[in-house]
Amino acid sequence: MSTQPEPPQPPDDNLIPFPGVTSRQPPPRGTGSEPPPEVWDGEPLGQAEFTRRPMPLVLPPWLRSQETALGTARWAVRYAGRHIGFHAWRTPAYGLALGWWVLRGTVRAIAAGFGWVSVRGEYQPLITAARDAKRWDLVRDLITERRTLARVRMKTTAWLSVSGGSAGAAGYVILGPVFGWWATVGAGLGALWLGRPRTAPVLPAGPVLPLHLELSADMLTDALRAAGLVKADATPQLVTPPLRDGNGWAVTLDLPRGGGKTAADVIAKRDTLAAELGVDEIQVIMARVRAIAGGHAGRLTVWVADDDPYLGAPNPSPLTCMDTFSVWDPIPFGRDARGRRISLALIWQSMFFGGLPRRGKTFAQRLPSAAGVLDAYVRHYMADGKGGADWRPMRGVAHRLVIGAEDEAITAFLAMLDELIVEMGRRFAVLGTLPTSVCPEGKLTPEISRRYQMPVIFITIDELQEYLSAMAGPVKEETVEKLARLARRAPAAGFILNVASQRPDADSVPAKLREIISYRYCTQVVDRTSSDMVLGKGKAAQGADASILSEDHKGVGVLVTGPGSFEIVRCDYMDLPTFAQLCAHGRALRVAAGTLSGDAASDPVAAAEAAGVQIPTVLADVLYAMHGVERMHTSTLLARLVNTDEDNYSDYTPERLAEELERAGVQRSGRQVKVDGINLAGYRRADLEAAVPAGATLPGPTIPKPNTDGDR
Repeated sequence: MSTQPEPPQPPDDNLIPFPGVTSRQPPPRGTGSEPPPEVWDGEPLGQAEFTRRPMPLVLPPWLRSQETALGTARWAVRYAGRHIGFHAWRTPAYGLALGWWVLRGTVRAIAAGFGWVSVRGEYQPLITAARDAKRWDLVRDLITERRTLARVRMKTTAWLSVSGGSAGAAGYVILGPVFGWWATVGAGLGALWLGRPRTAPVLPAGPVLPLHLELSADMLTDALRAAGLVKADATPQLVTPPLRDGNGWAVTLDLPRGGGKTAADVIAKRDTLAAELGVDEIQVIMARVRAIAGGHAGRLTVWVADDDPYLGAPNPSPLTCMDTFSVWDPIPFGRDARGRRISLALIWQSMFFGGLPRRGKTFAQRLPSAAGVLDAYVRHYMADGKGGADWRPMRGVAHRLVIGAEDEAITAFLAMLDELIVEMGRRFAVLGTLPTSVCPEGKLTPEISRRYQMPVIFITIDELQEYLSAMAGPVKEETVEKLARLARRAPAAGFILNVASQRPDADSVPAKLREIISYRYCTQVVDRTSSDMVLGKGKAAQGADASILSEDHKGVGVLVTGPGSFEIVRCDYMDLPTFAQLCAHGRALRVAAGTLSGDAASDPVAAAEAAGVQIPTVLADVLYAMHGVERMHTSTLLARLVNTDEDNYSDYTPERLAEELERAGVQRSGRQVKVDGINLAGYRRADLEAAVPAGATLPGPTIPKPNTDGDR
C-alpha cells in the first residue's frame, strides 16, 4: 500500500513530557542509536537539508511544518469565531444583566454611604443591648459617642465631596469632555463590582457543548489511565504535543516503561479509549511508529477527528479522468481518514473483498478491474456469480466472461480456471528458458510481457461463494486448490486475483484460500468474528475491525495489506454508467493495440455498440443473460432478466417478452427449444444474434442503468 507517511516525528531529544514528567536523555551519538533520516511532507530530505537541520528547539512544534501551522491557524480561527458568535448572539442579554448589576451596585453604594455617615449600623446593636441590661448611663454615653462620630463623618463627607467636585472640575477644564467619560466609566465599573453576584461570571464560559473535541495532554492521559493502559502513578511522554492535523488532532506519544503495555495494546482498546475521550471509535485513528520512522514498540501516533471523517460527498475515482493506465503503477483506491491518497501496488499481489450486501463491496472491487480496463495490455477473466448488472460492461473487454452460477455457468467457470492453470504453466516454462539478463528474478516484467505476448491477467470473481456452494465435495476441493495455486504462484507470472464474497465462512470460502491472499478489504459486518473471516484471524484484536462501521459508511472498509498494516479507507466512487463508458474506452484501446481477444472479440452487442450502432435494451439484456448458452427456456430467461434488472423486468410476462423481442427484430426459428431433454417455449441464441443490426442505428440506450439494488 502506498500512502503518505505519518506526520514527521522529532527524535528523542525533543521529547515533550506530560505535566510532571522529565524528559529522557538522548542516547549518545555514535552508539548505533542515532535517529533515522527525517521525513518531511512525505519525501525524504536530501543530504543538504539533512545536514542543515531545522531548529526544532526554536520554533514551537506547531510551526515546524506548513501542514500543522495551517491546521492550527484554521482551528484557532474556528475556535475564536465559535466563541465570538456565541457571545455576540447573547449581547442583549449581557447588556440587561450588566445594567441590572450597575443599578444594584449604585443602590448598594448609596445605602452603604448613608449607613457609614449615620453610624447607626455600628452603634445600634450596642445601644439595644445596653437598654436590655437597663444600664442607662451606658446608653447615654453610646448615644453621645454616636452623635459625635456622625458629625465627624458628615464633615469628612462634605470635605471629600468638595474636594472631589473641585478635582472633577479641574479635570474637565484640563482634559475636556473625555474626563467625564472616564469618570462615568470608572463609576460604572465600581457599581458593577458592587452589584455583581460573586457566583456569577461577567461572561459565561462559552458554548456548553463544543462543536469539536479539543484534545489536551491531560485528557489523553486520563483516557489511557481509565482504559488500564497506564498506571495511576505513571504518565506517558509526548513526542509531539496535540497539534491540529487536517480536521482533527494528532499527537505522538511514548508509553511509560514498567507498565508492560505496548502500542499494540493501545490500538486494541480503541473503543475504550474513544469512549473516555467522548468520541466515536471511528474518529480515533492509531498506528505504531516503526523503527524506520524513529519509533519503537511503545510509540504510537493518535489522530482524533473532529467528527466522522468518512461521511460526506463521495470522492470520484481519478481513473475516470484518465485516457490510459498502467497496472504496473500503484492503482488509486481511496482516501484515509485524513484525506490522504491510498494507492495499491497490485503487481505480485491478490485481493479479497468481503462484507455485507449494499455496503460498497462491489464498487470497491470494481476499482482495480477498472484500472486494468484502461491498460490495453491487460487480459481480463471475469466471473460474476450473482449474474446481476454490476459487471455487464465487462462484456466488451473480458477475454472470458461467466455470468451466474447455474450448471452451464459452473461448467464455464471450471473451464476458465483450467485455462488459467494451463496458461500459468506455459508462462513459467517460457520464463524458465529466458537468460538472467532478460529475466533476472524469474518474474514477468513489462518488457517480457510485450515481447513474448504475455499480458497481465486480471482474474475477477464476484460472489465466489455462489460457485463453491453449488459444487459437490470433490469438485469444490479441486476448485479451491486451483484458486489457491493461482493465488500462490500465478502472481509471479503476471496474474492478479481479485475475489469477492459475502461472509466467507469455512463452508463458502475455505481458509485455505483466504489465508494466502495478501490484500483484504472488508466493508461493514455484523461482528468481530465475521470481520476476522475476511481480514484474517486475530485482526480485530489488533484494531482492524470492520464491525465498528455503521450503515452510513457505504463505500468504507478496513484494508489490510500485511500482517501489521491496516487502514480504514473510503473508496473512490465509480458508478455503473461511468464504468460502462470506461469499458467502452478500454475496448477501443484494445482494438487499436490489437489485443482484443476471446469472448469480447466475438460479442455482437459489444461490437455493434463500439461501431456506433445502438440496439434495443431488451435485446442486449437477453443476449447478456444467455451468455455462453445456445438455448434457454423462457421461464429461465425471465428469471435471469429479473436478477439483472428487477426494476425493468419484474412485471414481464412471456407474452410481453415475445412482443418486445419481436419489435427489436428477433425472428424465432421455432418457439420450442429442448434443454436437458425438456422441450418448452424458449429462444435460440442464434436467432437473437441475427437481430443485432450490422450498420443501421436503432433507438435505445447503450449504457445500462445503475443497479439501485447493488452493493452501494
